[in-house]
Amino acid sequence: MIVGGPNERTDYHVNQTPEWFYQYKGTMCLKVVDDGVFKDVIINQGDSFLLPGNTPHNPVRFKDTVGIVLEQDRPKDVNDKIRWYCSNCKDIVHEIEFYCYDLGTQVKEAILSFDGDLEKRTCIKCGTLNYSKPQ
Repeated sequence: MIVGGPNERTDYHVNQTPEWFYQYKGTMCLKVVDDGVFKDVIINQGDSFLLPGNTPHNPVRFKDTVGIVLEQDRPKDVNDKIRWYCSNCKDIVHEIEFYCYDLGTQVKEAILSFDGDLEKRTCIKCGTLNYSKPQ
């Protein structure tokens, strides 16, 4: 798929299969959680990056940027996840699991559900109220 910026989200996508990112125009930041450590992977114009399966990631795209993302078709028994981490303590605040057939529509539905429910957005570990967009 071809994806342009800007975007502002706090959710992390977890896909059991690898994803390939190519940055056609501008620079992007791929936020990842690697063995429990939060990291930023900078992908510059003309560069590519292969994200291993099961790596939580949040692609941050800036204004006037364009990238290409290739994902494998999901086997029927494989589910994706959308996950939110606490902005304060980094514990998992909320997670949904689903079979991916239309990522754009399904992510939008997940975000609306998260936004509309204070219980889903409140960290049970530290009590912080979290948001679907950076504050």
